[in-house]
Amino acid sequence: MAFTSYTYQVFLSFRGEDTRKNFTDHLYSTLSRAGIVTFRDDNSIQRGENIELEIEKAIQESQMSVVVLSKDYASSTWCLDELVMIMDRKRTAGHIVLPVFYDVDPSQVGEQTGNYAEAFAKHQDHFQDDMERVEKWKATLKEVAYLGGMVLQDRHESQFIGDIVEEVGKRLDSTVLLAPYIAWHR
Repeated sequence: MAFTSYTYQVFLSFRGEDTRKNFTDHLYSTLSRAGIVTFRDDNSIQRGENIELEIEKAIQESQMSVVVLSKDYASSTWCLDELVMIMDRKRTAGHIVLPVFYDVDPSQVGEQTGNYAEAFAKHQDHFQDDMERVEKWKATLKEVAYLGGMVLQDRHESQFIGDIVEEVGKRLDSTVLLAPYIAWHR
């Protein structure tokens, strides 16, 4: 599919309660300043629309997804279902996926330990009649954890966000698009 046929360059997946008003908001703003057309669910869906269908459509119409995996990402069944859609798109259509590990270790995500283990204990209780769905979530998290993404570690968030935007630019192969941002960022 050609670059110009996408509605969005980036689909931003995140746990709203964890990062909506801080990290993800700053990342979204920086992507926008860099000229990268980004979908995030809190301002891209109109009231009255079917949210699930609009999210699926936005993923399909995006060239890549940036998945912000935070401490409580796995506690949201919405986020997990969204991640399954993203990874299905990756497998079937070559969708680019960039995992961002925000205050969580990739091994915790992949092996479902710590907060992720607690979340899945609750999911297993709640979805006893749909364990196939729970297992799909686990397998998808394991898959995304080992894609090779970006980890915050002990960096300043502003530098981390700058690094993410540069990586997005590389993966989108849009150096010309990012030129004003890179000049401003350095």
